[in-house]
Amino acid sequence: MQGMENSSAGKCPVMHGGHTSVGKSNMDWWPNALNLDILHQHDTKTNPMDPDFNYREAVKTIDFEALKKDLHVLMHDSQEWWPADWGTYAGFMIRMAWHSAGSYRSADGRGGANTGNQRFAPLNSWPDNVSLDKARRLLWPIKKKYGNKLSWADLFILAGNIAYESTGLKTFGFGFGREDIWHPEKDTYWGSETQWLAPSDGRYADLQNPATMENPLAAVQMGLIYVNPQGVNDQPDPVRTAAHIRETFARMAMNDEETVALTAGGHTIGKCHGNGDASKLGPEPEGADIHEQGLGWHNPDGKGCGRQTVSSGIEGAWTTHPTKWDNGYFTMLFNHEWELKKSPAGAWQWEPVSIREEDKPVDVEDPSIRYNPIMTDADMAMIKDPIYREISARFLNDHAYFSEIFARAWFKLTHRDMGPKVRYIGPEVPVEDLIWQDPVPAGSAQYDVAALKANIAASGLSNGDLIATAWDSARTFRYSDMRGGANGARIRLAPQKDWAGNEPVRLARVISVLEPLAAAAGASVADAIILAGNLGIEKAAAAAGVSVNVPFTAGRGDATAEQTDAESFDVLEPIHDGFRNWLKKDYATSAEELLLDRAQLMGLSAREMTCLLGGLRMLGTNHGGTKYGVFTGREGTLSTDFFVNLTDMANRWEPVGRNLYEVRDRKTGNVKWMATRVDLVFGSNSILRAYAEVYAQDDNQEKFVHDFVSAWAKVMNADRFDVIG
Repeated sequence: MQGMENSSAGKCPVMHGGHTSVGKSNMDWWPNALNLDILHQHDTKTNPMDPDFNYREAVKTIDFEALKKDLHVLMHDSQEWWPADWGTYAGFMIRMAWHSAGSYRSADGRGGANTGNQRFAPLNSWPDNVSLDKARRLLWPIKKKYGNKLSWADLFILAGNIAYESTGLKTFGFGFGREDIWHPEKDTYWGSETQWLAPSDGRYADLQNPATMENPLAAVQMGLIYVNPQGVNDQPDPVRTAAHIRETFARMAMNDEETVALTAGGHTIGKCHGNGDASKLGPEPEGADIHEQGLGWHNPDGKGCGRQTVSSGIEGAWTTHPTKWDNGYFTMLFNHEWELKKSPAGAWQWEPVSIREEDKPVDVEDPSIRYNPIMTDADMAMIKDPIYREISARFLNDHAYFSEIFARAWFKLTHRDMGPKVRYIGPEVPVEDLIWQDPVPAGSAQYDVAALKANIAASGLSNGDLIATAWDSARTFRYSDMRGGANGARIRLAPQKDWAGNEPVRLARVISVLEPLAAAAGASVADAIILAGNLGIEKAAAAAGVSVNVPFTAGRGDATAEQTDAESFDVLEPIHDGFRNWLKKDYATSAEELLLDRAQLMGLSAREMTCLLGGLRMLGTNHGGTKYGVFTGREGTLSTDFFVNLTDMANRWEPVGRNLYEVRDRKTGNVKWMATRVDLVFGSNSILRAYAEVYAQDDNQEKFVHDFVSAWAKVMNADRFDVIG
């Protein structure tokens, strides 16, 4: 309409808010507020599948052989819009699968391939993931064909497996069962940097000591999967790089032999891409214009693909035959002297001082052209570090052994975050039990549960002992990588039996009573521990006037010390437990933020976290028997007193330390109770207070008990994959 431009200039007909780049979110306005978003992510509203859709059942119906055949065809079906190097996408798909799985870190179990998170920011736009958007787009016809039966998460890893098979490697196996998420993860801390590839210094207390890297991080820089291929802070030094590789791969749960095997195996196939000016690349997928349709890093020079591709900035292949599974990596590495050079993109790389023409890899488009092979600083570390060199030499002289170790390490890399083997689905699941899968023997459900429960009730153990032991046994479970939990009763084994958070003296006393009762009943200790905790909850609920049966399913097993990799369980040690009002020491991170992190790993919602914490305060389960947060005169009763007294305006709160407060009567000034930050946050945070007020209401005692029991059962049964899948 005439005049429209003038009359509406500068005015937008819609409101702007947190859904656009305009406007501030609550966290922008109040950056120090407790952010509960990590407990609200992956809401069912974001999931496009029908409520009754079960991926783990759907994937069992897939035609596995047809799917594998289709993927083998895809490996050699070069597309003009993004042509395959040497006519195969094997190297490309291996890199995609590696980078999908390689973000895993054992400290908190986050990252990894288990959710298909590479589809979303920030991972889809990391500098280390340049061009993997094209790999995912090449897979779209496969995903489209198999639909709901095949998750992106499973497809990414299977594509990597088939890529290796297409080059001649016999893989160790494959398990389906990874379920997709539907929006970016908010719970994973990737670092405090505000710039991609910022110098590593800020991640370390001392950059010269890789062990001082900030936990739970594993990668050396923001936006990298593991280490900088050019060297620490782009400064080549293979010996120094080796030290950082060792720390990073250890934080990915890999030992030295696995590290060398993965480095070599990952670089046996494919090449690096840096034949051009990286500064000319367009924005990453999340920042690209709408017409790019989810693709990023547009290269304006020529085709921008094939031999003109720019991703890492390093340019060249590692081996003479980069499409074949052979021992070419070690042969090349050991049989040449290497010198530093710059790639066309300006990145540091190592090239042979001299090499026969026939030993050079050919151009990806024209086999009549040959180029120098390359090594990254990480590759040079494989022969400059004494331990890595010894392992590399062993692999050089025994290709069959190298292939076996790599296949196993690749399987571990791509399945580490799936949890126990019982969660694997499909015809290629290996029969062998691997210790990193935390195996648990099958337990028996054929015993008299009621009789065992009665014997526990007559044992003389207090309700607090029963409940605290069950909680400590189950609280280690984390949904991030499906590790920990009560099944296996590893709380009675090293290292868990000696963890400070488990109160070793009290724990030993309780276990010494429960073990003979379990043996006499024909039950596992794991079952006895959970049944005992349930009994304690039922008795405490009865004391509050509510009769309730806590759900219990028998059949847990007891792991042995031989089935337990004690060292790998160290990362599961709790250093805090807000639910039992305990901190191992004073941390820079606030106690309430630590509580949120633990609650999210346990899969709890904000309401479930609120309900459990308030209930546990009333049950006499505080670590060491402290009275912090025990706002009641009837400890041991599953009452709503925590919430009632927290919200009672007859009280006032005074700080007496960084993490300690006095609760005083407003009229008399007398101290009534003591509290910590994790107690008071349920009154200060507006969202948590809203939940606390629900449970403080006069009409919600019974609701509280039932909500508590539901949340308790969720924690106790989180690792029952034999029952819940």
